[in-house]
Order: sequence, then C-alpha cells, then structure tokens
Amino acid sequence: MAKIKVKKINRDDNGLIDGVDYIFNEDGMIDWRAMVRADHLVPNRDRTSETDVTSLKDNELIILLGGIKELAQIRGYTDLTYDVHSPSSDYVVATCSIKWIPNYETEGREVTFSAIGDASPNNTKSFAKYFLGPIAENRAFVRCVRNFLKINIVSQEELGNAKMSEPPTEAISSPQKILGEIMKDKGVSFEAVKKKLSKEDYENAEKISTIEDIPKAKIFELIERMKKI
Repeated sequence: MAKIKVKKINRDDNGLIDGVDYIFNEDGMIDWRAMVRADHLVPNRDRTSETDVTSLKDNELIILLGGIKELAQIRGYTDLTYDVHSPSSDYVVATCSIKWIPNYETEGREVTFSAIGDASPNNTKSFAKYFLGPIAENRAFVRCVRNFLKINIVSQEELGNAKMSEPPTEAISSPQKILGEIMKDKGVSFEAVKKKLSKEDYENAEKISTIEDIPKAKIFELIERMKKI
C-alpha cells in the first residue's frame, strides 16, 4: 500500500495558511465572502429562478454547510463548544462558541465569538422536527461563522419552511413565557430575579423592568437555573 502523504498546514506571522489564495478588500482585510467557492452556493428558489450562482446577488443565494466548515477551517480555531437548552419538549436552543486563532485581522489576539440557533416544529421542515437538537446546533454554528466572518448569505440550515411544516397541536411558548411560568411555579418574583441579576453585576440590570427586557441568551440561562431550585 502506498504511503499517504500528509499535508502539513503552515501559517505565516499574519495567521494565513501558506498556499491558500486569499482575496482581500480594499482596506486590506480578507474578503471572506469572496472566499466562498461557487460549488458551496446554490440559488434560493424562493427568490429567483436563475441557476447560475455567479450571476446572483447574496440575498438570492444559499450557502451550504460544507462551505461554512471550509471557511472555519481556513480561518482557524482552537475550540468549539455548544450549550444546548430545551425550555420545552418541542423547542431547542443552542449557543455555539468558537475560539478563533489570532491573525492580523484581530491584531494578533485570540477571539471568542458566539451565536444562537433554535429549532421547533414551527421553523423546521416536516421530517426535521424529529432532530431539533442537531438542527439548533447547526444553525448556531453557521450563524457564528457567518457573523464573525461578515458573510451575509443565509445558510441552508437556517431556512425553515413553514409551508412544509405540519402545524403543531398547540402553540409553542416563547422563552419569556416559559420563564414566567417557571417563576410562578417556584414562587419567585420578578423583583427577586432583578435583584439577583444586580447582585451578580449583570450589565444594565437596573434598566430591566419586565421579563421581555432580558436578552434571550440570559433567559435560557435563567430557565435552567430556575429548574434546579
């Protein structure tokens, strides 16, 4: 059997891989959108009948998961984690955090970037409702990569198809409503929650006047904490 030749990845002082043809903007930053290969793009059939992806605008395109993964590998990261919560039986929320390696775009600093993805029968295709966890994770991942690299093309994983989804037997509660119900069940007042946030030095806690003022990511954290009371 022939010995497989392993390709070693070398990066220069700017954090760029030797041998990769990077495309740059006029300001000298990497044009990550232009780095997406055409075979990782498909037309968005809800927006156009054109099949030539090279002639379409970004809002008429869909980027495939393989393209997102390729860009993440080229950019380089050292750690990828998921924080998954299920506020209700048919609603899953995932937060993806990626620790990107230093390069000249971040002034040689390591940067951690996060994004949220959610999945429910209301925002997934019919068969996908049985895989809400993986779908939420994939959505969080692609949003994390897209937003960090400033790519404004929606991914296949982010698209829900309400027309193809079977209507749920009952409406899915919002995270805010779920938190409110748990607080009521546990006998915890809103003022107690606000006081706790202030004690923990949560940013702008003093400006929070209702549950709706609390960011979604914090809502999910509070739901999990309340469940343990």
